[in-house]
Amino acid sequence: MSDDIRTQAVLSEPPPEPRRDVGRMEARRVTAAPVAEPLPASIPPMRLALRRFRRHRLAFASLLFIATLALLAVLAPLIAPHDPNAVSTSAFRTPPSGDHWLGTDSAGRDVLSRLLYGARVSLTVGIAAALSATALGTVLGLMAGLLGRWVDATIMRLVDTFLSFPSLVVILVLVSVLGPSVGTIIVVIALFEWPAPCRIVRQMSLSIREADYVLAARAIGARRISIALRHMVAPVLPPLTVVATLLSAGAILLEAALSFLGLGVERPQATWGGMLQDAQSLTIVQEVPWMWIPAGAAIAVTVLAINFIGDGLRDAFDPRQNP
Repeated sequence: MSDDIRTQAVLSEPPPEPRRDVGRMEARRVTAAPVAEPLPASIPPMRLALRRFRRHRLAFASLLFIATLALLAVLAPLIAPHDPNAVSTSAFRTPPSGDHWLGTDSAGRDVLSRLLYGARVSLTVGIAAALSATALGTVLGLMAGLLGRWVDATIMRLVDTFLSFPSLVVILVLVSVLGPSVGTIIVVIALFEWPAPCRIVRQMSLSIREADYVLAARAIGARRISIALRHMVAPVLPPLTVVATLLSAGAILLEAALSFLGLGVERPQATWGGMLQDAQSLTIVQEVPWMWIPAGAAIAVTVLAINFIGDGLRDAFDPRQNP
């Protein structure tokens, strides 16, 4: 009887409460993960691209350098210490000094002033030729990708024909026939640089035209030009921006090569390539380095900066990069 009473008493007792480690729970609460930031998908694509571009330090610094160089080129008539074409027999190949910061050339002209005015020619040719080639390639690439059939075949054969020619040799011949000038150089370079953006735009157009939204636009009777402007131009802009920067660097090098060969801008207008031509003598290279080092360094640094900008734009528009 007593055993039954003892058993019932044990069964009636409430179960022991589980032990709680208050200190551990507080530590977990303190070290809990912070609230997650909004997903990158909620951020506009252009803002994501700008954020990625700012993280690319070389590209951002290069953009600041090109912007500063462009500003100096525009303000060259105001900040140039001397007339770039003024000949002085008393200042013949003088080394850098307080009056001539970068010295003078074989005709007594101020090297710094000619360097600033030469930046105007190089940047004008580079930007204008790249924009012209990109615009022409974009139009032809959209036509090839959207129209297809014989239009696509004709444009692609035209691209193959232009790519088969040695562009520098043909450009030399055309410039010598048409006459050296800034406009001639821009047109000739653009005529031989458009196949690259054309092929990129055509390849992207072939894939975009089979998308559901493009097929739906065709089904409701949208015109082809409307489809191209609304649905195909925006997706091809990111890669075209990268290609345009590379074309700009190539155009600057081509203009410098033409000026070095005497087929660039007419003399006595200052150009970086023309400054290198004035210093092609071995004696000048060894004894008068201030005649060729500033122009050569300006070409090298400018082209390198433009290439860095292209790398930054490529990473900025790449969706696989971290936001």
